[in-house]
Amino acid sequence: MDVLELARWQFGITTVYHFLMVPLTIGLAVLVAGMQTAWVRTGDVKYLRMTKFWGKLLLVNFAMGVVTGIVQEFQFGMAWSEYSRFVGDVFGAPLAMEGLVAFFVESTFLGLWIFGWDRLPQRVHLACAWAFSLASTASAYFILAANSWMQHPVGVEMVDGKPQLVSIWAVLTNNTALAAIPHTVIGCFAVAGAFLVGIGGWHLWRKRDEDGPVWRASVKLGGWVGVVAFAGLAITGDIQGKLMFEQQPMKMAAAEALCHTEQPAAFSVFAIGDVTRPDCENVKSVTVPALLSFLAHNDFTSEVRGIEDLVVEYQQRYGTHYPVDDRLGELSGKPIDYVPNLPVTYWGFRFMIGFGALAALAAAGVLWVTRRGRVPTGKWFPIAVLCGIATPFLANSFGWIFTEMGRQPFVVVPNPSGVDGVWMFTARGVSGLTTGELWTSLITLTLVYGALAVVEVFLIARYVRAGVAGVIPPEPVDEPDDKSGDQLAFAY
Repeated sequence: MDVLELARWQFGITTVYHFLMVPLTIGLAVLVAGMQTAWVRTGDVKYLRMTKFWGKLLLVNFAMGVVTGIVQEFQFGMAWSEYSRFVGDVFGAPLAMEGLVAFFVESTFLGLWIFGWDRLPQRVHLACAWAFSLASTASAYFILAANSWMQHPVGVEMVDGKPQLVSIWAVLTNNTALAAIPHTVIGCFAVAGAFLVGIGGWHLWRKRDEDGPVWRASVKLGGWVGVVAFAGLAITGDIQGKLMFEQQPMKMAAAEALCHTEQPAAFSVFAIGDVTRPDCENVKSVTVPALLSFLAHNDFTSEVRGIEDLVVEYQQRYGTHYPVDDRLGELSGKPIDYVPNLPVTYWGFRFMIGFGALAALAAAGVLWVTRRGRVPTGKWFPIAVLCGIATPFLANSFGWIFTEMGRQPFVVVPNPSGVDGVWMFTARGVSGLTTGELWTSLITLTLVYGALAVVEVFLIARYVRAGVAGVIPPEPVDEPDDKSGDQLAFAY
């Protein structure tokens, strides 16, 4: 592997790993705040016990997310310094907002929530839970605004060969960001819903503790969240897809293995054959006629451009060969391949949809089999619900792999209607490192992240097995005189 490939693998491994923690934190934080709200409003201790149990798992996941996320920012300077120089004037603003406005608020109120159970008034403590959860969502907003600028540059002008920010408002209200943010956040709720269904369903099946109402309420909440989230993902995904057809047509053509322009264009359900070739020889697809035209333009008769025509257009706009430059390594002076990795984009797109649909079906199925107090007794049930936890995680991961690899060979994708010159080839963004240095960091980070994964799984499994009793004692140590007084003195 050359330096570029190693740098991409390093960033890909650490980013996909980090994003396993992010959606669970965002989705679960809001649900935990909702559980605490239910307790404050009703006084039902069931909701307090839910808050305590799921809040403990949230804290473990949040801690691991912080540790793994810090490395992401360092990598911009270590392996992608040329990229950082190019986008630094633009990225500085949203990333600073994420740190100062979102993360500091998030961590501050999380600390108050952790240590304020017996020290803060009940409603003030609840406000801390909501402040933390909403700040987590705000953090995602700023990160996605920065990422969306890479997908669709806006709000800049070129000065001395580099984009200079002229409107932070344009960056924060980029239509690409406004489509990506709700889609991503709803995906976080899908992850949290499956988490509640899987763990709550397993405890229901065991029937070994007195907290059956806690697990039944958790399963019901998680199931409905999962079903509603899938509906939201379908709507926001359609909006995002239409923007991609407009802004990144090559990515969407690759997602469909659409080699030749079609009018109307059929949607490929799945392909049989070798999709690695951009001429699509020996590929047979099971298709739905005219559906792709509708998904692209809300019109069953519209034209959708294929890979071959788009390659010609890209060559005319951005050149046929990389510049002769030693910093480009093996790609110096070589022809530019504008077609992203077809197997990854084509199957990644389908795995994203498939695992998302599977997560929704699993949530609906669990709601059905546990209706009216029923609890399945078969050994298949705990296996099914625990395996179901993985489905939205996989959907999220495949979605991001498709999104990022589908824009290759660009790290900053040209805006078809934007400022000329605001784009960057991925090969130009990598630092001037040796393969030995990158191999060292790649192996080290992978081993460290692997160790952290073992730690997180061990801690979560430990608390899950212990149930509510492992987080709080079965009886309160101290009872307040009335509901409006101090918190129940449960040990956290």
